Amino acid sequence: MANKRIKRVLISVFSKKGISQICQELDNHDVEILSTGGTAAFIESLGIKVTKVEDITGFPSILEGRVKTLHPSVFGGILAKSEDSHLKTLQEYSIPQIDAVIVDLYPFSETVADGGTHEEIIEKIDIGGVSLIRAAAKNYAEVVVVPSANEYAGFLDLILKQSCSTTLEQRKELSKKAFLCTVNYDSEIAQYFGGSKQLRYGENPHQNAEFNGILENCFVQLNGKELSYNNLLDIDAAFGIMAEVSENPPTFSVIKHNNMCGFAEAPTVLQAWQNALACDPVSAFGGIITTNRILDLETATEIDKIFYEVLIAPDYHDDALELLLRKKKRIILKLNKYPQQKRTTRTVLNGQLTQDQDLHQHSTDDWRLSTKVKASSAQLEDLLFANRLVKHLKSNAISLVKNKTLIGMGAGQTSRVDALNHAIQKAIDNGFDLRGAVMASDAFFPFNDCVEIAYKSGITAVVQPGGSIKDQDSIDFCNDHEMSMYLTGFRHFKH
Repeated sequence: MANKRIKRVLISVFSKKGISQICQELDNHDVEILSTGGTAAFIESLGIKVTKVEDITGFPSILEGRVKTLHPSVFGGILAKSEDSHLKTLQEYSIPQIDAVIVDLYPFSETVADGGTHEEIIEKIDIGGVSLIRAAAKNYAEVVVVPSANEYAGFLDLILKQSCSTTLEQRKELSKKAFLCTVNYDSEIAQYFGGSKQLRYGENPHQNAEFNGILENCFVQLNGKELSYNNLLDIDAAFGIMAEVSENPPTFSVIKHNNMCGFAEAPTVLQAWQNALACDPVSAFGGIITTNRILDLETATEIDKIFYEVLIAPDYHDDALELLLRKKKRIILKLNKYPQQKRTTRTVLNGQLTQDQDLHQHSTDDWRLSTKVKASSAQLEDLLFANRLVKHLKSNAISLVKNKTLIGMGAGQTSRVDALNHAIQKAIDNGFDLRGAVMASDAFFPFNDCVEIAYKSGITAVVQPGGSIKDQDSIDFCNDHEMSMYLTGFRHFKH
């Protein structure tokens, strides 16, 4: 059943602010209200009829209110489907079907922040409320859930406009918010009990920081000081690109401030390191170095000549590890496996943004040649390489590649022209010949200025998503100057 009218609601809330208007609207539509303890008393004070949960369960609130709603007569009513067998069971045990649940949990984090005693904090761990939220969210096909006071206003607006009815999509959206609510609540409790790892500090020494998760799933630390907030951010950035090339020939990446400043693939581990370092040896200072191959002594000796923060490899030869362990503060990690995250979440505006990971894998077979001139087979391989890298650079992003080596990059620029000019200057400053190099862009070219700048620097092959209303201007320029350009149809913004 997609659209459902609310006939019976269970309300158990800590924050009463805003709940009176909801109760009044529900009462106006003859919705039966079930409630507990202080919430029931508050609703009665409004002159609204309320059925107490203990009158349904036949069991009083016990253990100083620790157990009120945890009863089959409550959860049966929430979890029942509109199926004959479920409805028969409800009838057999005189269980009222509940099609709306409104909860606001005990203020756990607020009690911690206010300096509550341990006993006071423990008493603010909500048990029944979380269970009610999860039950209602699970059964969103039948039940609408309001999981916190933050959702009161939206729910009131919804029932005012729809005469106390909800659609399936609305119930599903509130279900999603409900599970996010319980995840955050449990996370706060886990942090209080030491479930989070306290870091030395955040991005800066005056900021406190912690990590929630199990690092050992990804790697084992063999040496060095404790990982910092910035270390973990850069390691995550390194893993993002290295996971895509784990099966490739020997590869090295150097990450600095979440961006690549060196990346190369070569026939040998040593050559891959030398090529990656050559991209930008100045920026590599204090960077995060990662390889997809077992590290040998010869390569370890070369790496040990520069200062780095973190070194990560699938494994190490014994003599290489012996050498690396001599510098006690250097962080040496042995890779277990790359994270398999399919979604990303970040906090914004007192809430969260969640999206799919950008896991799109390119194939040149899927690209569209937009110009008369084709890239050579070697250039096409470099274009694929460059396009893979640009996906992991902060927007606006440009990557310049030659012979499977990143020779220049522009990242985090507010103008695509600035990103390209930065990439070209980096390549020149580090002694690279741009003739025969290729360029990848994370997003389309709104004008032909970038391909013109690229051409003047010696670049003759380009890959970009396409999709600008002025794509043809860039295509025409490339045709007039015997450049090749491929359109992928996939943008890779990274903010």
